[in-house]
This record gives sequence, C-alpha cells and structure tokens, in this order.
Amino acid sequence: MSAHVAVTAEAGNVVLVRLARPDKKNALTGAMYDAVREALAEADRSGAGAVVLTGSDGVFTAGNDLADFLAVSEGGSGGARPAQRFIRQLAGTQTPLVAAVDGLAIGVGTTLTLHCDLVFATARTTFRMPFVDLGLVPEAGSSHLLPRRVGHLKAAELLLLGDPYDGADAVRLGLANALLAPEDLLPRALAEAARLAGKPRDALTATRRLLRGDRAALTAAIDAEFAAFDMALTSPEAKAAIQAFLERGRGSKKGRPPSGEQHHQADGCEGRRDETGETRSEAHRSNS
Repeated sequence: MSAHVAVTAEAGNVVLVRLARPDKKNALTGAMYDAVREALAEADRSGAGAVVLTGSDGVFTAGNDLADFLAVSEGGSGGARPAQRFIRQLAGTQTPLVAAVDGLAIGVGTTLTLHCDLVFATARTTFRMPFVDLGLVPEAGSSHLLPRRVGHLKAAELLLLGDPYDGADAVRLGLANALLAPEDLLPRALAEAARLAGKPRDALTATRRLLRGDRAALTAAIDAEFAAFDMALTSPEAKAAIQAFLERGRGSKKGRPPSGEQHHQADGCEGRRDETGETRSEAHRSNS
C-alpha cells in the first residue's frame, strides 16, 4: 500500500480511498496506482457496499507523475504497467463507485470518473483531457465511454482540443451529478455511497451491469487505447511535446513563469516534472 493513498472504512459499509500527495498535487505514481487498484479489488472481495474516490487539499489529481510514469513505461512492461493494471480493475470493479472531485482532475483524473456510478464536483473543479497536446491518445476507455455520454461531436471537442471544463460544465454535460460547496463535497459523496450500499445488492449489481452495456466493447476499446498509447509514447512527436512540458516546468521552478501557464500539466502531469499529460488546469482554464 502506498503512503500516498489512504484507505479507510466509513459508516454504512463504505470504503473511502483518498489520494494524499498534496505536495505534488496528488500526481499518481505506479505505487499509488497499485494501491488504489488493490483497494478496489479488496472492496469486491470483502463485499463492501460502495467505494468513494477523492483527493486532498483541494486537488483530486493532476494526473500521472511524469518522471515515474516514463520510467515504468521505458521498462517495457506493456500491459503490466501499474496504470494499465489499475484501469483494468477500475473497469471491472463490481462495487459501486462514487467520485468526490475538487480542484484539478487532469487526464486520468477525468477519465476515471467515467467509470463511476455517481460523480460530485465543486465550482473550482477543473476537468481536462489534454492527451493529444502531449502527443498521446486517450486512455481508460474514454474514447468509447465519452461519446456515449455526451455525443460524438462534444467528445471530439473535449478529447481533440483538450480544453478544460469546470464542475458546472460537468453537471450540464451529464458528467457529474451535482455541484457542491467544497465543505459539502465529501459528506454528500459518503452519504450517497451509504445509500447505494444499503440497496438490495443483487438488484443493484444487475442494474449497474445493464447501465454499463457491452463489457466486451469497453474491453476492446481499452485494449486498443493501450496499444495506441504505447506506440504514441515512443513517437518523436510525444517525446518533443513531453520534453517541452518538462522544460516549461524547469523554467517555472527557476522563477521564470511559463507564459500564461501555471505548473499544471496537460494529460495528467502536475505541471512540473510530475505527470504524464495531465496538468495545465487553472491557467488553461483562464485562457480558454
């Protein structure tokens, strides 16, 4: 279990999984991916009623820790990479999932919510999927799930242009259930998770399965994304985009603010050297 992921038992047979790496905007390392994956698997094994996923210190997650992600990727472990193991578990988790999203939700911070049964956000939440900006492709089945939620054209806008959208936009698009004050976010998520946990389990499980539709189609999309992502990650285009991002981060550290950008990334990177395409949030949002 990672020191940066806290798993606690809450009232009503609910498990709370909290990302807790605030100094890096909860940028996800391989160890953190494995810890969350194991928490989801254990929830299924133990018969937990629901799982709530949340962040800390006003940040959900800035996405992948870039340095850690690249180190694992260059090891050539393919589908065994922690991020990919996590995505497979996320897509197959039988326990109801609730997301409480505050602040940055970049890259996988956005795409993982597409697998959740309920999503709650705040006015300061920033969702963004800037994979293309980093020379990469979508992940977590988002190329399959997002068009089903918002239609092809809106999905194309969000994935191809990579523009950020806030919590109110998410509610309007049907990608979040409610917009809440930050202090009300986790209590509401835990309360709704407890409601789910109290429902007849077989009926709840069957209804979730019906809502999710063709599991084989989602699995095929995830596999295709993995293959395309692996290929893109080694391309000159992606290497140039990622290097440019890292250079911007170094400039920011030296006190030279990158023009118009804070230290967030574009696909899940926290905006310094941390993440793999997931940050650029508030600054991009103000520019959009």
